[in-house]
Amino acid sequence: MSIISSILQKEEFSREDIISLLSIEEPELIEELRSEAERVLYRYRGPNVYFRGLVEFSNICSSDCYYCGIRKSNSQVERYLISKEEIVECALWCAKQGYGSIVLQSGERQDKKFTDFVTDAVRSIKKATRSERLPQGLGITLCVGEQSREVYQDFFDAGAHRYLLRIEASDKELFSFIHPSNQSFDSRESCLRILKEIGYLVGTGVMIGLPGQSLEHLADDILFFKKAGVDMIGMGPFIVHEQTPFSTYKDETRLETNFLNTLKMIAVTRLVLKDVNIAATTALQAIQHDGREQGLKFGANVVMPQITPEKFRKQYLLYAGKPCIDENAELCKACLTRRIQSVGRSVAIDIWGDRRPVQKG
Repeated sequence: MSIISSILQKEEFSREDIISLLSIEEPELIEELRSEAERVLYRYRGPNVYFRGLVEFSNICSSDCYYCGIRKSNSQVERYLISKEEIVECALWCAKQGYGSIVLQSGERQDKKFTDFVTDAVRSIKKATRSERLPQGLGITLCVGEQSREVYQDFFDAGAHRYLLRIEASDKELFSFIHPSNQSFDSRESCLRILKEIGYLVGTGVMIGLPGQSLEHLADDILFFKKAGVDMIGMGPFIVHEQTPFSTYKDETRLETNFLNTLKMIAVTRLVLKDVNIAATTALQAIQHDGREQGLKFGANVVMPQITPEKFRKQYLLYAGKPCIDENAELCKACLTRRIQSVGRSVAIDIWGDRRPVQKG
C-alpha cells in the first residue's frame, strides 16, 4: 500500500489530507491520485463531457486586476462589444450542434446600459433556442463579474441559471496582492452568497501558481469551494500576460509546475466535492498541447469550445499563448470532440448537465 492509499480510501478529507495529496511528486503516486479521481468522477457523474459554448462578448472592463490582459489600464487592447444579434446567432449555432449550454463572458461592468444589454441578450437566447430537443432553451451561464443583488435577480428572471464568479484566491492577503485596493475579497464572497440565495448554480475557481501561493493556500481553496457549496469549478494555471503589472513574474520554468499542480487540484477537488462540474480549462492547453485531455483524465467533465466570432478573439487574451484563437467554431468543435474521444469519453448532446436541478421561483 502506498503512502497515499490510506488517504484515498476516505470519504471525508481533512486539511492535512488535502495538503498531502497536493504534495505528491512521484509519478506512480500521481497516477494513483489520477485513477482515483477518475473513478470518483465516473461514480458520481459518469463518463459524459459537457460542452458549454463560450462567447466572449465584450472585453470592456472597469476592473484593473494585476494579472489580467483585458484590465482597464491596458491601453494596447482594442475594445469591443458584440451585438445582441451576433450573440443570439452564436446561441442558435450552439443549439443546432447539440451543445445544450452557452457561456456569456465579458469584462466587468456595472453600468445600467451594460446590465440591461445582458438581461435582454439572455431573454432573447431563451426565446430563440426553445425547441423539442431543448424545451427550456439553452442552459445559460453568465460570467460578467460582481453586480448588485437586483441585477443578479434580473439576469436570473430573464433565464440565466448558472453564474461563474472566480474568487482567484481564497486567502484574503493573496487576493489583495493580485487586485487593486478597490476590489475586495469580502465583496466577491458576498456576491457568491447572494447568487446562491437567488437560486443560481454557482461556479468559482482559482489560479494555480500565483506569486507567493503555497500548497496550503491551494488546500484552503478547496475547502473554500466546499464551504461555499459551489456547483461548478474552473481552475487554471497562472500564465503571465506581458501587458500587466505581473509581467515581472514571467518564469517559463514555473509553467510545468503550475500545470502539474493544476491537474492535482482538479483531482483532489473531484475527490473532496465528488459531484461538482469541473472544467478542463483552455489555459491547460496553452502549456501542453494535450492539456485539456489531461484535465479530463484527472477528473474534469466540462469543456468550453470557443464560439466567439473569430474577428474578436485576439482582443480577449487574459493570458499569453491562448490557444484556439484562429479556429472557427466548427473546427473547434471537431477538434475538442476528437480530444474527448481520445481519452475514452463522450460528448453529452442536448443536455444542460447541471449538478442539481435549478430552483426557479
